[in-house]
Amino acid sequence: FDVDPALFGASERHATVKTKDQRTVFEANITKAMLARDKPVLGICGGQQLLHVVLGGTLVQHIPDAVPGALAHEQPNPRDEPGHTVTVVPDTLLHRIVGTDKLPVNSAHHQAAAHDGDAVVINAVAPDGVVEGIESPAHRFCLGVQWHPEYDVSDGDAKIFCAFIKESQ
Repeated sequence: FDVDPALFGASERHATVKTKDQRTVFEANITKAMLARDKPVLGICGGQQLLHVVLGGTLVQHIPDAVPGALAHEQPNPRDEPGHTVTVVPDTLLHRIVGTDKLPVNSAHHQAAAHDGDAVVINAVAPDGVVEGIESPAHRFCLGVQWHPEYDVSDGDAKIFCAFIKESQ
């Protein structure tokens, strides 16, 4: 399901957008509460998108319509295989965690964080320019990744969870 475009000020809604409004409100409220208390936050896939919106950003509603030459971000192969790579931006929390400039990732999304939001640092980008990771340097640990690290398709995926767990203790 998707983040309702009304939550980031969009006046139109792409035909592909499907929402679960009560769940999104609940998750947004939890995210805001955790950020207000400076607790560790890790947003995965739709959670990264919602985190971006909570931090003041907007979303690309449908990548195939908005990004010329877009990769298959809704990958056809199984989720436990990489669908594409991302470039990890140096000097970011994500880079410090994974310790590499490139990561193979799986991909299951049609929305994405837009290149906006003053409170957000983009930390990973797909070869087609789609934002794949964000973070907020104003918080001690606020990280969002567009892929699904729980499938453990790279060494970096496990490192993300280890860093989140360490910060949560």
